[in-house]
Amino acid sequence: MTAPPQEPHGPQRPEPDAPAAGHVATDLATVVGRLLRRMRTMQPEGVLTPSQRSVLARLDESGPATTAALARAEFVRPQSMRLTLAALEARGLVARAPDPSDGRKSVVSVTDEGLAALAGVRAVTRGWLADAIADELDGEERRTVAEAVVLIRRLVDK
Repeated sequence: MTAPPQEPHGPQRPEPDAPAAGHVATDLATVVGRLLRRMRTMQPEGVLTPSQRSVLARLDESGPATTAALARAEFVRPQSMRLTLAALEARGLVARAPDPSDGRKSVVSVTDEGLAALAGVRAVTRGWLADAIADELDGEERRTVAEAVVLIRRLVDK
């Protein structure tokens, strides 16, 4: 007698009291989306658009990149990425340089001004979130959220 095949995303038999993965996925996506929208409303008006902030953050975390690589990483068309980069470059938040491996291409990197703008936006949004956590959650709840962050990171980094 052969064993039934294992499911690709979890144990063969779910725990009796465990919520269904589909319900958790729906709830998590909904609440993360609401959190991101709320954090965006905390950002100062006119500083950075969401796409500009995302590109600056990616350049900060991953280093210089070509327009095509940024477009792929951000799931946008190269034409859209060119517009975003042009706006950032016009404000001095990114700079272009020849690609050392292919002089026909250029790589974009975040400037000190771009890092300062990104740090300012992050300080506002993270400050709001830290205040909300401190005001609304007790120590045990903060530990629970910290544990959930570890699990969510594991999902995202997979």
